[in-house]
Amino acid sequence: MRTKQFKSESKKLMDMMINSIYTHKEIFLRELISNASDALDKLYFRSLTDTNVGIAPEDFEIRLEIDKDARTLKIIDNGCGMTEDELDTNLGTIAKSGSQAFRAENEKTENVDIIGQFGVGFYSAFMVSDCVTVESRAYGSDSAYRWKSTGADGYTIEPCDKETVGTVVTLHIKEKTEDENYDEYLDQYRISALVKKYSDYIRHPIKMEFTTKEPIEGKENEYKDVTEIRTLNSMVPLWKKAKNEIKPEEYNAFYKEKYYDYNDPARVIHFKTEGQATYSALLFVPKQPPFDYYTKEYEKGLQLYSKGVLIMEKCGDLLPDHFSFVKGLVDSEDLSLNISREMLQHDNQLKLIAKTLEKKIKNELEKMLKDEREAYEEFFKSFGIQLKFGVYNDYGVHKDSLKDLLLFRSSNEKKYVTFKEYTERMKEGQDTVYYACGETDDKIDMLPQADILRDKGYEFLYLTENVDEFAIKMLGEYDGKKFVNICDDKLDLDSEEEKKKLESENESAKDMFGFMKESIGDKVNAVRFTNKLKKHPVCLTSEGGISLEMEKVLNSMPGAEQNRVKAQLVLEINANHPIAEKLKTLYADDKDTLAKFAKLLYGEACLIGGTGVADPVEHSNLVCELMTK
Repeated sequence: MRTKQFKSESKKLMDMMINSIYTHKEIFLRELISNASDALDKLYFRSLTDTNVGIAPEDFEIRLEIDKDARTLKIIDNGCGMTEDELDTNLGTIAKSGSQAFRAENEKTENVDIIGQFGVGFYSAFMVSDCVTVESRAYGSDSAYRWKSTGADGYTIEPCDKETVGTVVTLHIKEKTEDENYDEYLDQYRISALVKKYSDYIRHPIKMEFTTKEPIEGKENEYKDVTEIRTLNSMVPLWKKAKNEIKPEEYNAFYKEKYYDYNDPARVIHFKTEGQATYSALLFVPKQPPFDYYTKEYEKGLQLYSKGVLIMEKCGDLLPDHFSFVKGLVDSEDLSLNISREMLQHDNQLKLIAKTLEKKIKNELEKMLKDEREAYEEFFKSFGIQLKFGVYNDYGVHKDSLKDLLLFRSSNEKKYVTFKEYTERMKEGQDTVYYACGETDDKIDMLPQADILRDKGYEFLYLTENVDEFAIKMLGEYDGKKFVNICDDKLDLDSEEEKKKLESENESAKDMFGFMKESIGDKVNAVRFTNKLKKHPVCLTSEGGISLEMEKVLNSMPGAEQNRVKAQLVLEINANHPIAEKLKTLYADDKDTLAKFAKLLYGEACLIGGTGVADPVEHSNLVCELMTK
């Protein structure tokens, strides 16, 4: 027996390997199975040119054995095995990777598909075990050797008896503590679940003996132990099959099982790329959001695999926020990973994959909008708000990419329309896309400005979600057509003759409007006549970038109490309504009553606009007082 120290690393480095690099102790099984798979692949690769290997491809396997009494878990393979020198070199030097060296030697040869690359995964075994034993016999050798270590103090190597080629890794599982339940790694169902989670698509079968109890026939309440060998992994990933070989029901079943949804996906996106970034992707667009989707607890991301081995459960960097509803996975052939395989380097390759995914998802949604309009509208009801946030977020970086995916209900038939559909059917000479904001379509229909637009034959869009107008403001225009809120002071529906007449009337009533504004106070910026109203006496419009609806949204946000936003409002009075003449008479004969009328009209405009009055008692008293005059 030879006792040796780890060649160039200290106890501190070993402690870091065990306690810092990996965030989840369960990762150890993934790493050891990946190493076993590499050993099988190496021998399989050799068998392509060496007829003496004597093992058929279908006979390669990984076996797991649990002994609860001895507290051991074994990972056994019939792969290439290791010589004494290879045990010393590969396991005696932390971060020495035999797989990486094998890949480098055979990089020009096809069919080389080795998982391991950093040589540190083996040491994750010490997270759950206090002693690791490796017994290995290399292909072509008559001798076998045992490598054994209890951690950073060093290791021993000695000859041992092993009849067959391959490797047996034996972990002596640590005792259960108050903080860690190490016993779970001696439970056959827990180990089976970890294989399913991380190593389901290892190309070789992973087998384990299961012991179950069955009732003894003819004997009540008596049972016998029944053992069977089960294959724990699926081996062939669905996403690596050709699309024309996969039935829709297979996609649906995979989605439901993997992502715990009762519904079939609204869209399946399955593709493979080669070149700068080689990877397969299988993505799903859900029909309905999960219960926590619009909460802070929701975590976006795709599953990330490397050659069929799960590396990250949710890689958020692969999805932009506006497509965070997408489920699925990416299996990368050559993505750069750090030594823990749990975190990605933010390199150009990762960005390239993310960019390609974003473009692919967008194209598929556009295709869905074009070919399956009804299905897209249902999808949009669930996730449209997220697309609108995407337009608004990041200072509008994604607005041009997302604008044609947006839908809004229209005043024409109350159906969803795209901006393109709206602009294509605009009236001749119209250069504006009109919209209105409110809690519901019905409340928007009650706005005084809505009547005049209908009267003149203009279509407008209903914006009923908090983010809607912010997204519209970020877009600014569509196809050269500007967006205008029908409650904005910029709404211009008058002819030149009507404009001149209104301008003259406002100039004549300038002093009266000044008095009315003073009576109302700083709640409004101005008072004036308008031609925008058909039968309604008054309305509120806004000046500047903040509308009345945006004011409500911004002031409802957490922390808004300290920094409230105020829209610059204008009280507009229908120049053609009898109230206009009444106000002129009061200004000439009874300014005290006019001041009360000004407050009353402002309150009425607030009620019509959906904001409510600040002082309902004062408003009610004004109504009653003026009714009795």
